[in-house]
Amino acid sequence: MNLHLLPTRTGGAAENMATDFLLLQRYPAAAHARFRHYGWHRPAFTFGYSQKIAWVRTQLPPGETFDLCRRPTGGGVVNHREDWTYALVIPRGHPLEEARATESYRAVHAALTDALVAQGVPAELKKNSALVERIDPATAGKPNALEAALGQAASASSSVGPGVCFQRPELHDVVHAATGEKIAGAAQKRNKHGLLFQGSIWRPAAGAGVDWERFADDFAARLAAALALAAEPTPWPDFNEDEVSGLTEQYASPEWLEYR
Repeated sequence: MNLHLLPTRTGGAAENMATDFLLLQRYPAAAHARFRHYGWHRPAFTFGYSQKIAWVRTQLPPGETFDLCRRPTGGGVVNHREDWTYALVIPRGHPLEEARATESYRAVHAALTDALVAQGVPAELKKNSALVERIDPATAGKPNALEAALGQAASASSSVGPGVCFQRPELHDVVHAATGEKIAGAAQKRNKHGLLFQGSIWRPAAGAGVDWERFADDFAARLAAALALAAEPTPWPDFNEDEVSGLTEQYASPEWLEYR
């Protein structure tokens, strides 16, 4: 098993979301992890699979033109107009794919943090969260205490409305060490094929001095080390074009956008 480093591509919001999902579902070399950075044809926002479209629309800038798409993963509303976006798929059977969501999230963001620190960005992982306060003291010593707290927080947030990414960092997000401002977050989807990460780095929070080409190389190298895999530059997979176009149309459809 290697970490396949795929070429950078630029697409519309629906195409990008469809492509990430196909990398999880239909990747020809399914036994390998795969990583890609991608751009956006137009200004775009995406939002989490379970978020309600009526609420999402209240969080978007009025009077502006942009792409909008529901992601296959969870998380909040993400503004992609000034971000650095990536997707990572960890295949079924890899130890990190089998780990708890909090651990896989921490491992990926630790690699990202190290790549930013290498360029002088004072980045660090957020080590505590309001979520920790939700842990029942009676269960605090049990292995599933934090997982239970995360689940309770998710249930509570769904009753009051979903979130907007970069407004408030949570446990293991990447933050600015001096200001606490959120730099990077991600969302996950797990199924029988493996684990999909969709991640976003808010470039203004990282600062103007980042060499993003160097960052891409450093991040990929550190991800490979975290996964204990060899990094392998790999040509773009030969997907079925009808399937790609069909899934892109699905992600662009009103039915998908207004699913909830």
